[in-house]
Amino acid sequence: MFAYVIIAVTVAVSIACFNNRPLFDRLSLKPYRVVHAGEWYRMISHGFVHADWMHLFVNMFTFWSFGQYIEQAFRYMGFGSWAFIVLYIGGMVIASAGDVIRYRNASWYTSIGASGAVSAVLFSAIFLNPWDKILLFAVVPVPGILFGVFYLAYCQYMARRGGDNINHNAHFYGAVYGFIYPILLEPHLFRVFLGYFGL
Repeated sequence: MFAYVIIAVTVAVSIACFNNRPLFDRLSLKPYRVVHAGEWYRMISHGFVHADWMHLFVNMFTFWSFGQYIEQAFRYMGFGSWAFIVLYIGGMVIASAGDVIRYRNASWYTSIGASGAVSAVLFSAIFLNPWDKILLFAVVPVPGILFGVFYLAYCQYMARRGGDNINHNAHFYGAVYGFIYPILLEPHLFRVFLGYFGL
């Protein structure tokens, strides 16, 4: 339910921003504006803005693929819809916090996209079912836990390398948050996770 609402709002806002630069600039993450103008809403609003159709499609398709599962899993475990919303919005905030600190005095820096929040949802799914298959490069099925390790290593490598205009740090921090989040909801789940590995 809420997954579809998030997708609908994200698609609507992103399309509105495609041809409206003032709106794009008003909603995107600009750490300088966050810190020096107190525009803290940008730590959330940037997650509803995307650069183009492909950026929007990849994020929303990935979110749709795992968001429904997580929303249902949280409901089944008795957490309520609020837990799913906190996971998604929290992913945006956690993923952007590092940029706000690092680029707080860089007036030129801008970041957009729901990648941090989507990574949080994906990694919550990996935590809850680590042996479930995920398509690596959208082709090769691998266990989620192996995909997760590869994904985190890749994010760190590309963050250090740079030069591709992708915020790999946001992906990394969002993923780590998403992996830890279910434990914060119910610490016993960590034992369940270890059980998947016979520990």
